[in-house]
Amino acid sequence: MSRFLGQTVLITGGNSGIGFAIAQRFAQEGANLILLGRDTKKGTIATEKINALGSECQFIQCDLSQEDNIKEVIERIPSLDVLVNNAGLGTRRTEVDHDNSPSERWHTWRGANLDSTYLMSAFCLPLLKKNAGSIVNISSTAAIHGNWGLYGVAKAGVEALTRSFACEASPVRVNGVSPGWVLTEATAHAAGKDTDAWDIPPSLLNRMGTGAEIASVVAFLASADASFITGQTLVVDGGLTITDYPSRAMLEKVGSNLFSQD
Repeated sequence: MSRFLGQTVLITGGNSGIGFAIAQRFAQEGANLILLGRDTKKGTIATEKINALGSECQFIQCDLSQEDNIKEVIERIPSLDVLVNNAGLGTRRTEVDHDNSPSERWHTWRGANLDSTYLMSAFCLPLLKKNAGSIVNISSTAAIHGNWGLYGVAKAGVEALTRSFACEASPVRVNGVSPGWVLTEATAHAAGKDTDAWDIPPSLLNRMGTGAEIASVVAFLASADASFITGQTLVVDGGLTITDYPSRAMLEKVGSNLFSQD
């Protein structure tokens, strides 16, 4: 497929993890890539790999929580078709600790996850309107669960922003993807430092998802195949959030097969 042939796609946090998988998918479909992030070393490596796929790619160092920095970067971009707000700060990479004040903790989580999404969307909107473009925001199923603290609160804000911005930005389409457990460097030992076994499976499919699986959904929502979809956040978690895990052992004993005779 070449749904994005000749289009320019900007991905925040596209130099590693899910963001890099998204960049690879768009490159495979003919897009030219702009990757934004803080780590120049990772950005250089990612750029070289994307260029090897035959697409043009550049990395721009940017502090995505700083309005002036974002404004300066976007002013250097002549044209844009797709914005993917992927960058964020998860619990395994945060520098927040118990000695930080409540406002410091909130500023860190909100700035990295919610403020960056809002600021990037606002500054990119004029470019996207010229090309009838689209935005895809990366949320998290942490927005649904209450045990992820301020990270979950910030991601819930991202999903609310997706709906609100879809109304204000129309005809630019704005959608979101909410991944569950996805295998990345940050989650490689999520089950435990010395084991790959989970006490409770990370999905109904008994595995974590892959970056490529998230990327395929992002590409769909950004493409003309989703031309009548806006303001939606699609949960991509292998059925994790529809499952009542405490009931599984009991249901296995008493039986719960409504649709099959197995």
